[in-house]
Order: sequence, then structure tokens, then C-alpha cells
Amino acid sequence: MEAAAQTILSNAGLLLSEEYRLLSGVGGDVAELRDDMATMNALLRMQSEAEDGAVDHFVREWMKQLRELAYDAEDCVDRYVLRIKSRPSDGVRARLERLLGTLLPRRRLACEIGALRTRAITISERHARYGVNRDALRRSTSFAPPVLAVSASVQALRPAKDPGNQQVVAIGDQANSLAERVKKASAEQDRYLKVFSIVGFGGVGKTTLAMEVCRRLEAEFQRQAMVSVSQAFEADRDLKALLKRLLQQVVKDKTDNERGIKEEGNIGGIDNLNDTDLATKLNDCLKDKRYLIVIDDIWTIRAWEAIQSVLPENNCHSRVIVTTRIDTVAKACSPASVNADYIYQMQPLKLEDSKKLFISRAFGSEDAKFPQELEDVMDNILKKCCGLPLAIVSIANILAGYKSSGSKEKWETICRSIGSQMESNPTLEGMRHIVTLSYNHLPYELKSCMLYLSIFPEDYEINKDRLLGRWIAEGLVPEKRGLTLMEVAESYLDELVSRNMVEPRFGFDGKVESCRVHDMLLEVMVSKSLECKFVSLLGGQYAGMSYDRIRRLSIHGDDRKALGTKQPKKKKVGHGIEGMDVEHIRSLSLFQLIGHKLLDHLHRLTLLRVLDLEDCEGLTNEHMRYICRLYLLKFLSLKGTGISEVPPQIAKLEHLQTLDTRGTFLPNLPEAVTNLEKLERIEFRHKTEWYIMWSLPRGLEKMKALREVNVAVLKNEVQIARELGKLQQLQSLSMYIDCRDDNSEVFQEIADSLSKLYSLRRLDISNLEIHNGKMSFLDKLHTPPRLLRSLRIEGVLQRLPPWVELLTYLVEFQIMRARLVGDQLFSVLYKLPNLKSIWMDRRCYNSDEIVARSTYTFPVLSSLRVTCDETSLPKVFLFEEGSMTKLETLKVNFTEVERSIVGFEHLPNLKEVELTGNKNNSSLNRALDQLRDENRRRSKSSQFQVVVKYM
Repeated sequence: MEAAAQTILSNAGLLLSEEYRLLSGVGGDVAELRDDMATMNALLRMQSEAEDGAVDHFVREWMKQLRELAYDAEDCVDRYVLRIKSRPSDGVRARLERLLGTLLPRRRLACEIGALRTRAITISERHARYGVNRDALRRSTSFAPPVLAVSASVQALRPAKDPGNQQVVAIGDQANSLAERVKKASAEQDRYLKVFSIVGFGGVGKTTLAMEVCRRLEAEFQRQAMVSVSQAFEADRDLKALLKRLLQQVVKDKTDNERGIKEEGNIGGIDNLNDTDLATKLNDCLKDKRYLIVIDDIWTIRAWEAIQSVLPENNCHSRVIVTTRIDTVAKACSPASVNADYIYQMQPLKLEDSKKLFISRAFGSEDAKFPQELEDVMDNILKKCCGLPLAIVSIANILAGYKSSGSKEKWETICRSIGSQMESNPTLEGMRHIVTLSYNHLPYELKSCMLYLSIFPEDYEINKDRLLGRWIAEGLVPEKRGLTLMEVAESYLDELVSRNMVEPRFGFDGKVESCRVHDMLLEVMVSKSLECKFVSLLGGQYAGMSYDRIRRLSIHGDDRKALGTKQPKKKKVGHGIEGMDVEHIRSLSLFQLIGHKLLDHLHRLTLLRVLDLEDCEGLTNEHMRYICRLYLLKFLSLKGTGISEVPPQIAKLEHLQTLDTRGTFLPNLPEAVTNLEKLERIEFRHKTEWYIMWSLPRGLEKMKALREVNVAVLKNEVQIARELGKLQQLQSLSMYIDCRDDNSEVFQEIADSLSKLYSLRRLDISNLEIHNGKMSFLDKLHTPPRLLRSLRIEGVLQRLPPWVELLTYLVEFQIMRARLVGDQLFSVLYKLPNLKSIWMDRRCYNSDEIVARSTYTFPVLSSLRVTCDETSLPKVFLFEEGSMTKLETLKVNFTEVERSIVGFEHLPNLKEVELTGNKNNSSLNRALDQLRDENRRRSKSSQFQVVVKYM
């Protein structure tokens, strides 16, 4: 959306080169167009930040015209880069030949620039003619306490037939848990004011939980109050109103005095008091009272700091409950959570509770009878609601009028069209508003990144590297001083996670590995994306949709009709999808698509920047020739396809940043890839044969932009081993060494090169020789990569390399075929302050017994995995007291041999134990008996889950 106008600003300078000064008048038009783009970008940004209701239909239409002009201007620049601009490798003669050979295209492009400039003027005149007011695009600054919204949210969770509103369904356990935390005041320090934060996605029930806790603790606190804060809260303007609402509530005593009477104080005339006087009066009212105040829906740390400054500290065990959607705000409100649990992560409803709530709203009571034909549709609706009470109740209210037999079709229609229903059905308007608030409050730069997630299907788990690479390739991530584009993109994703906009899956290092989007939020993002033509969706639930011009195309499912497999004759290929203009496509994503015509016309999609064909069947080696003509391509994923050849012409893709060929039948990559000097990430893994991998070529040193290489093999070549050390941007390296003649010179060069890779965060290094491949050369690293967070070593070692104990950032460690003995492993690893995961893989140990000794205390180790085959040692695992007190997950493979585990009682924080082996293995069964006995011995809160997997 706004990214188009932003990108044109950085690219428009290309059109002001010497080549275009030769065309009379064009340089001036380009300069004017660039200024127009700057103005458009400002206006598009203003619309992005404006309140939804503040922008009328005319303004929206005018903004669409601006957006399309920005896109077309960007296409103009791309065509210049594609057809006319000189290549970096061109010599003087080649540049002259190109200048002469492109005279006609340059004149045609000059006409396009003139036409764009004319369109810009026309749009500007239309703005003046119809009197569009820029004030309509300004963000609303009014502070309106959302009292009605709070009331509606709370009502959502109350039973339909509960006129007294005394019970709240579904969140009873969460209310009990939080109420216990809030009222606890046994320790002397708890006399001070404590702040508890409830954090979670919009519509999950935070306000309801806070109010229910207040109700349950009514007898515990003498004074209670609740105030709501808006997104636009400004202390100078809004603090006075907030203080007045607090005062109006705290004068009412919540508990009886000694005579059994509730007293109400007198606050006198407060309308004429300023902020300071109101704060003083609040302090006087609460100076000797134990109070509980709820501050609902805080959006910024600055707002909290202003509110906190006026809350009295009276040493009476008082408590404050804050609700927010943003993790960083919660941490600012409850800083004591470093040592105590004052931040409560609001959990979505469990499926069983979701179903009870839905049935009670749709059919009158949670034990009501309903037609069995509606069961499956109900389950699908609940899956879309993701445990969000507001979504469940809103949809149930719509369907309450269709609960008889024969209503299945209506239910299915509602289920399929929840996104459009939120736009048009008044019953769902509140839910859309709640969900949209989170999007509206995003920083400007993140909005396009959030909309981009609408490309992916519902419930799709999105790999982090895939998403960030696509964001960068699309130009959605701006350059920031001192940071790489990937670091900026990663910070954007972290911010979306902090705001609970996406559901993350974390690795042991605490970093996001993948994410997915709440179904309800995805529906809103799809709606917004389609409205502003940010994304075009086909297939699946979007089958039959048509678009006049496509920029980003995402195809969900095998929609052959939409893809034009039976197109009328004489239909132009460029308009093959139901007559739609596809020649402007810059991003093409295919999800689970089987066989289609579109792949045969890839060479026509000349403006493509992103081509994501992961798991796409039907892609052939013939299509690869088309792909190698897509000169502007920056992101190419062939993962999971059936290709077996990449032609050397791939070197023409000089803008390529990501190349993913995992899960294919490629035997290697052509040596020409070394000419891809902008390539940052190479992923290579054969579909069936693990030992087939990318063979590092000569000329590797030219690929200085490489950040990730996974998986490659370094053969017996000293020069390549030396060139590896020149890739100083490398952060992730997975590499096998194929040097079976024990060439010491190659091993020394590898050690020297690894010492130079100071940016490495992840190193996976193995010897291709399975049985006797030596890795002792690792001892020779004179300067280890100190920033390593993940390390895997596979091969024979005499000991762990001495530099391992210096890796203070290391979080994950895996070792395989090392044949270590005694204490060689744990005596080193326990020194690592951030180590959370150890994986002892096959043949890593050659002793009968391995002991986690009391003298080797692991400070944060939470996961230990032991994978042993039938010939592997050790046979005994012994945990001494105090060795692994933070261990939560223990996984041990027993296979068919005799093994034993001693010392479960010394692992107080265990959450899960997983044992794998033959069902008839007596030692496995004894271990299971041990675990059952240990669980019986522990208190209920300290018990752990036992999982057994039989081979």
C-alpha cells in the first residue's frame, strides 16, 4: 500500500541518470514525479493513521487513485531497470550498444513518465475541484472513555439467562488464579502498592477477567474503581477526566464498617479543580484505605507513567490491575515481575469452554439440545474464533435466529463469509472494531508488514526466515542507520509479537522461529488488503473472485477455473486469469497447488520480485528457464518441488537475495551462483539423499553478502577453505567436510576461516565420513566466533574444543559421533551461563555411565535430549542433587538395550519426561515405574507429564 510510494522515492533517482538527460524534458518530469510521490506518500500515511470513521467514501476513492499511481510509477522504474539500465558488468562498448539498442524503449518510457506526471496533476486537480479536506485524514485526538465497549465486552461472557449478572462462564479458573495473586499480602514488603498486568489479544476477555476479579475481591478492599484509557490518551488533556472518574468511584466504600453500613464519602465540587488538586484529593480519599483500581486498555508506556504518578502509595496492601494488548507496556507497568509473577498472560478459551459459551448464546443455555447436523459447522466456526469470547458471542448472536433443522446451509454461509460479514453485519461491527484497534495502533512502518500476512492461508504456520526475506524483497523494510535490513525486519516481527498480533513459536534461544495469525485478525487483514488492492487472493474460499489489476497474487488451493485452464480462445496470455491484468504482478505465492497453466507463462511476469513456489507440484526443469529470465527477482523459493536442475542462467538474477531449494532433487547448484553477489541466503537439501548437498565452489569469496548457508559441503580444496573466511557477513553456517585423506592443510585453513567469521550465530559442522571422520582440527581455532548461540558438532573428538567454554551466548548445543568419555562433556558445558538445551546424539559418548554432578551446576538448562541407538553408550544416566535444577524436559531413547536413569528426585522443575524404546524392554518399563512413583511423591503442582513412544 504505502510502501509503493515510499519505494519510488529511493528508486526515482535511477531515472535521473545521464541516459535520460539525453531525452529532452524527461529529467524535469521525473523530478516533478518524484516530488509528487513524496506528497502521495505523506497523504497515504495520513490515511493509514486516520480513524476508520474519519475518512469518507470520496476520500477513500481518491486515496485509491493515489495508490494506483504510486504502484504504476514503481512499475515504470522497474521496467527501466529491467530493459534499459546498464548492468554493473557492462564495459564501455556494452554500455554504448545498450544505449543505442534501447533508444525506442527509452522513448516509450519517456512517454510513460509524461503520462504518469499528467495523471498526478489530474488527481491533484480533482482534489481541489471536489474540496477534499486534509483534516479528515488526521488521527483523532479526542479522549472518549469506552464505557459502553467495556460493558459489552463483559456482557459477552455472562450467561444468557443470568439477569443478575453474577456468574461469568469459561474464565472461572483464570479468575481464581489471578484473584489469589492480587489479594496475597502476607509478606511485609507486600504492604506497598503492587501492579498486576493482564496482557492479551483484543477480544480475549482481559476486561472481563479484571472486573470478575474485582467482584470476587469486593470484601477484601475498602475502595474499588475502574477507568478505561483510549489509544489517544494524552496526560495534559485527559488526566483530569480520568482522575474525576476515579474520585467518583472511590468515595463509595465496598466493605461494611463495624456497624454493618457502607459509607460514602463526600468529594465536593471537583469540576473546577486542576490535575494537581484532583490528585491531592484522590490521595486524601485513599490515604488509609486498602484500594483496588483497574486501569483498562493502556496502549503506551507514556500513558501509564502519567497515570502511575497520581496513584497514592499508602502502605495498605493496595493493588492496581492494568489491562493491555502490548507485552512491553505490561512489563513497564509491572517491573516487579522480574522476581515475581505479576504479569498474567490471558489465555484464549479452551475448546470445551468455547463450545459451552457458543451454545448458551445460540440456543439459550449451555445444556440446550440442537440439531446434530450443525455440529460440524459449529466446530469450524469455533476454530475460526480461536477461543476469543467476543468473536464467539458475536457470531452466536447472529446464528441464534437459525437454530432449527434445515439451517445448516445458512450456518455454512456465515462460516465462509465471516470477513465480509464483519463489514456489513451490525452484530459483528463491535468485534471488527475491537480487532481493528490493534491494527490502527501499529506504527506506520508495521502496517504494510501486517497486511502482508494476509497472503498466507488460514492456520498457516509461517517460517520466520521466509517471512522476513519476503518483507525485505517487497521493499516493506526501510534502511535504518547502524542496522541491517534483516535486523530491522526481525525487530518488526518482534514488535508484532509483543503486541499480540501474531502467535509466535519460540526456539530455545527465545527468538521467534515461526508464527501464525489469529483467524479473526486474518479476516480483517484480508478485508483491508482486498479493499486497497494490496493483495489479490484466488482459490479455496476465494474461488471465483476477479480483479482488474494484480500486484501481489496468492493462490490458495487448486482453483483450475480461476487459473484459466479452460480459457476462451484469443485470450491474451497476460490476461489469462479470468481476463485480469497479471503483467503487473510483483509477488506470486502458490499454496498446495497441483498442476496449472500459470507456470507456463512465468516469463511474462517480468516485474516479479517474489516467487514463492514452496511445495508446488507441477514445477518442471523447463519452468526453471522461464524463472531465470525474471531479472528483478529477489526472493525465490523452490522448496519441496520436483526440479532436478538449475541452469547456469540463474546468474542473470543479479538482484536475488534468497534462494531456497530444500526438498528438491537437485544434485548441486551451478558454479555460476557465485555471480549472485547480492545473495544473502542459500538453503539446499536433497529430498531423499542426505549426503547430496551444495558443493562450495571456487569464487565463493565473491558472495560477500551471504548471511546464511545451509547445507553445503567443503571438499578437499585449500583455496575454497581459504575463501570461506572472507564471508564476514555470515551468521549461519551448516557445513560438512569431505576430506577423507586427512589433508592437514585443508583442515588448518578451515580452522583459520572459522576464526574470521566473527558474525556467526549458528554453526553446524560435520565430517562427511560417518565412522571415523575426525574433527580435532577444531582445537586450532585461535579466535572462536564468540557470538554463537547454536552449535552442533558431528565427528570424532579427543575432547571438546577448549574455546567452547568461552561461548557465553550459547543457548543450544548438539553433539554426535564424538566418542567422549568421563566428564568431558558436562565439565565444560556447565560453565555456559545461557545454555538451555543439550542434545546428546548417536555415539556421542563412549563410557558406561554419564553423571550430572553436583559440582557441575547448570544455571538455566531446561532441555536434555539423549538419542541412542542399540550400540550406543552410556547405559546409566545419573543426576546428582543440585546439578540440573532448572531442567524441564528430559527425552531419552532406550531402544532395545538395558539402560537406567537414577536421580529423578533431583530434578525439581521437571515438566515432561519422554521415553522411547521397544515395548518389551524391561529397563524402559522399570523407568516408567520410577517416574510414576516419583510423581506420586510430589505435590500436585510439582508433578510432570510422562510420555512413552514405542518403536
